[in-house]
Amino acid sequence: MRSHRLGVVIAALLLTACRGGYEGQLLGSLNRPYWSVTIPYGMVYVKSGTLHIGQSDEDISNTLIQRAKQVSIQGFFIDETEITNNEYRQFVEWVRDSIAHTILGGDYMTEKAETGEPIVNWRQRIDWSDPEIQEQLSSMYYPEDQRILGRKEIDVRQLNYVYYWVDFKEAARDVNNKYAQAEGNDFDRTLVIKSEVINVYPDTLCWVHDFLYSYNEPFTRNYFWHPAFDNYPVVGVTWKQAMAFSKWRSRFYNDWRVANGLVMEDEFRLPTESEWEYAARGDREIAPYPWGGPYMRNKKGCILANFKPGRGNYPDDGGMYTVKVDAYFPNDYGIYCMAGNVAEWTSTAFFENAYSFYHDLNPDIRYDAKPDDPITMKRKVVRGGSWKDVAYFCQTGTRTWEYQDSAKSWIGFRNVLTFLGRSIDDK
Repeated sequence: MRSHRLGVVIAALLLTACRGGYEGQLLGSLNRPYWSVTIPYGMVYVKSGTLHIGQSDEDISNTLIQRAKQVSIQGFFIDETEITNNEYRQFVEWVRDSIAHTILGGDYMTEKAETGEPIVNWRQRIDWSDPEIQEQLSSMYYPEDQRILGRKEIDVRQLNYVYYWVDFKEAARDVNNKYAQAEGNDFDRTLVIKSEVINVYPDTLCWVHDFLYSYNEPFTRNYFWHPAFDNYPVVGVTWKQAMAFSKWRSRFYNDWRVANGLVMEDEFRLPTESEWEYAARGDREIAPYPWGGPYMRNKKGCILANFKPGRGNYPDDGGMYTVKVDAYFPNDYGIYCMAGNVAEWTSTAFFENAYSFYHDLNPDIRYDAKPDDPITMKRKVVRGGSWKDVAYFCQTGTRTWEYQDSAKSWIGFRNVLTFLGRSIDDK
């Protein structure tokens, strides 16, 4: 009787397998979602390839921090321009509106269907010109004694964004798993899930504190908010603010994809130092500049980037300070202003001898600096040169750095997104 029941169970399982559509064959999971390559708006594709990193010209500082090395880079998408004031403002306004929705409550909030967790109801828009709404949100405005000419302005000190990330390098360390096993426990994932609270508003005072005895107050008053500068690169953002923007952009993009039945993509992020140089060279081997070289002018005498010509003839290149992000010609990958305009944050921690121990496969070095770490551990690689730099810093191979908590009028950023696959041409 027992063997009879066992036979019935096996037969039922076999019938179930047949009904599943496998017909006894190894076909893999059949309920996989459809996926196709989507190039995010405003990005260009950079194929996988090999790059010879290192000095492109004389090492004027004699630091030997750019030793020659061959590396291989996985393909990725990269923003064709630096992140603009208007693009970054979308992030700032999203944070502002999230806080306001939470304060208003009621119809401005809804619940997550799966968990009942309160979330923002973006369908309910806020009329910021409504006096009644302004009254309910009075805590978000500067108090009367701090207002300029009586204007009601949002207190930007409140515009804080919480973002999360997983420290995969820490999770991969054997010592963590061995310690958990020794204690008779499973590995605790909370140990590697990190969070950060960042104020997202750019430091508009960077235009003043970056230059002594120089009149730049009009840029402090106008650069980030005035429509005249919408298509100019955002500046005054720290490395951590750039990281926060990247995490928000990932969430914003993938939330939309999931809501529309699409598969999530990988995360937007800052480029590694090697990815940045690979994209900047535009498939030109050992090229000193994105257009090749060896000069900052073409054969007609036209300047090809926004930098500091001569001994300080700033307007000679067509821009006194920053210029629009699509000014000048792009390189052969279709990427604008990889030399000059603003220097750009990368995700890479700066060490003088990094090239001597970098891996040759997607080289990078990360370090999550703590507040009490030595200041030298808070250096991040900055690439590309800026409107206030001489030509040497605009070269594709020149390495320099800035502290991760510094906000400068000459540093901006752009994002990359790892390409998932071998080549965009695969069918």
